[in-house]
Amino acid sequence: MNAAAPRAITQFHLAFPVRDLDEARRFYGEVIGCPQGRSDVNYQDFDFFGHHLVAHIADDPGALHDSRFDGEAVPVPHFGMNLDRNAWETLARRLKTAGVPFHEEPHLRLKGKPGQHVTMFLFDPSGNALEFKSFDDPEQTFIP
Repeated sequence: MNAAAPRAITQFHLAFPVRDLDEARRFYGEVIGCPQGRSDVNYQDFDFFGHHLVAHIADDPGALHDSRFDGEAVPVPHFGMNLDRNAWETLARRLKTAGVPFHEEPHLRLKGKPGQHVTMFLFDPSGNALEFKSFDDPEQTFIP
């Protein structure tokens, strides 16, 4: 008997490596027209037609590497979903029950800042990095 899949909110989240953030800002921001959100020297958030796209600087854009976000190393590239809190908590319990090892245990990120959310990172059996998060206020997904 299969349980129903966790219900996602209407955004996907994709983090991907780029060689130059200014180049990415010009292309995604100016050429495609994606509003820019949070950023620092290592990453730039974009509102990609209502979805959460994040460009991370990478020395070798084809390789898996760590980028810095809120003081922590996160694997890039990675993909995942922004879930409502109930679905996120259910998934965290399900992964723990299944004995799935976490790259980052479920925890709070950006505490007290715009875009505060809970997050967890793990790898699938093929080594693909996955992040699942739940924003305290989904309206703050793209807040700079």
